[in-house]
Amino acid sequence: MTKPESAGHDDYDVVISGASLAGSAAAILLARRGVRVALLERRSDPEAYKVLCTHSLTANAYPVLDELGLVPALEKAGAVRNEARWYTRWGWIEPRAAPGGPELPYAYNVRRSTLDPLIRSLAAGTPGVDLLLGHRVTGLVQEAGRTVGVRASTPQGEREIRARLVVGADGKESAVAKLARVPAREYENGRFGYLAHFRDLPLRGGIAHAWFLEPDMAYAFPNDDGVTVLAVLPDKKRLPAFREDLEGSFLDFVRALPDAPPIDSAERVTKIIGSVDYPLHTRKPTAPGVALIGDAALTGDPLWGVGCGWALQSAQWLADAVASAATGRGDLDKSLAVYARRHRRLLGHQYLAADFAKTRPFNPLERLMFSAAARDESLARHMHLFASRLIGPLRFLNPMAVAKASAVNLKHRAAAAPPTR
Repeated sequence: MTKPESAGHDDYDVVISGASLAGSAAAILLARRGVRVALLERRSDPEAYKVLCTHSLTANAYPVLDELGLVPALEKAGAVRNEARWYTRWGWIEPRAAPGGPELPYAYNVRRSTLDPLIRSLAAGTPGVDLLLGHRVTGLVQEAGRTVGVRASTPQGEREIRARLVVGADGKESAVAKLARVPAREYENGRFGYLAHFRDLPLRGGIAHAWFLEPDMAYAFPNDDGVTVLAVLPDKKRLPAFREDLEGSFLDFVRALPDAPPIDSAERVTKIIGSVDYPLHTRKPTAPGVALIGDAALTGDPLWGVGCGWALQSAQWLADAVASAATGRGDLDKSLAVYARRHRRLLGHQYLAADFAKTRPFNPLERLMFSAAARDESLARHMHLFASRLIGPLRFLNPMAVAKASAVNLKHRAAAAPPTR
């Protein structure tokens, strides 16, 4: 529920800064476990949403969406199941379900203008959650070396809110992380990115497309209401041309894509927006009395479209780990350590993304796996599991998968070789 303003001190089990995906999901899941939650949002509009986003939820987020009860609402809102095909110099990788086998795991492409108000409304209606709009965290309340609450600026003035745990769900520039002096490791991104939304932009099969052009990238994600998000992520060497003529450079880039979507016959329904500098950030996800989720803990490279999925997944991990301790029925520091260990499983993905953000060409293992996946359906399905963040780098590059890829490529070379006399 949205709580009326009041002066003085308030006591909760958990206070969350940021009522976007990660914060709203964490508030719902914690409250359902008996935790009293103050959910703070600096914006006053309950319909506010994030604009610069891939607008895609990778399949690793599906169990969280299911637990939240959002799947029927997303389907009703027209969210598009995110099947995809990926262009490489060896051809298209097109994951398909095995004959007679289960369908491929999926989640959804859905615009944040649809998703954010939906999940925030669910949080506001969850017993145990007080949604506090127009509340911007300006400081942390600390006692004996640990955080025990926040100070917030509100339309009615400054306010102090105390809690056993403060959660930063406030994005890559997290005020909570900075106020708690949580160090951040930053990785330079050698690409910049621009995107726009188009209506009536047909894509083959009606599914998402991504182009690995080494080093340039692009993707087209069909979303709800017949809108497609089209993004280009070129090497920064191309930045001067985009600065001189953004629209012309954007359109020319798309027109030059292999099997390019017919952008000239589509209707652009938003401005072309983006960022010329989007580094990757990694922070330790906990400090005494503090937890970080979503982009506050780990900001990935937008070309992979993993941020929304990881936001929901980290919210679920936190709720599972700390709910009991947050109500005083356990050791909070030990519970935060459990959360931190679970969160570390993302670091392998982040390491590879940070390395690829150097705009290097594919390394030998990537060449092996991508080329074989373009030639073999089982390896294409294996690639889909990794791209969906359902398996980590070690499982993706396990010895059996590497051996299979090697055999596929050897067979391909043998078939392509000219006959000997």
